[in-house]
Amino acid sequence: MEELIEYILQFGNLNKQQIDLIKQKATETYLRKGEYFSEAGKIPRQVGFVLEGIFRFCYYNNKGEEITDYLIDEKHFVTDYLNFDANMAASEYVQAVTDCKLLVFSKQDWIEIDNTIIGWDKIVTKIVQKCLMQKIESRSPLVSEDATTRYLSFIQKFPALANRVPLSYIASYLGITQQSLSRIRKNIR
Repeated sequence: MEELIEYILQFGNLNKQQIDLIKQKATETYLRKGEYFSEAGKIPRQVGFVLEGIFRFCYYNNKGEEITDYLIDEKHFVTDYLNFDANMAASEYVQAVTDCKLLVFSKQDWIEIDNTIIGWDKIVTKIVQKCLMQKIESRSPLVSEDATTRYLSFIQKFPALANRVPLSYIASYLGITQQSLSRIRKNIR
């Protein structure tokens, strides 16, 4: 719980009552590897904060291939926030890559926090902006770099993920085949 509060306090100040309300509304939940936090075609109904584990955002392209779009690890929020906020069906899946422990807020509890804590919307906006910037910064180089450079950048930016995420997901995230990734890994050792 303290990890969540520390994270939120980076984006704004909260008093003890506000922190207590957030703690009261958070529910600890576990997901097993492979389970979905939210699914494409369904309206996301919760916001999570990852205490342990890794999630991936993924979708199926027009050829039916599964594409890993983004990875999230500990001490980060996990949700399809834009669709959660707009009450619209998601276009991506959010799946546990490992067994995961997280703190979850239901839509109703999230709204109640927003209605009770003055300035909560500003804190949330800053968190969403930071998450979007991190996603853009991690994806942008993937467009212009060769496959080896992309993988080296990935392990530099996400050293904790490289050995915890299946190669197929990393290859998909990098936009290369698993065979290419295996060759690249073999050549850089």
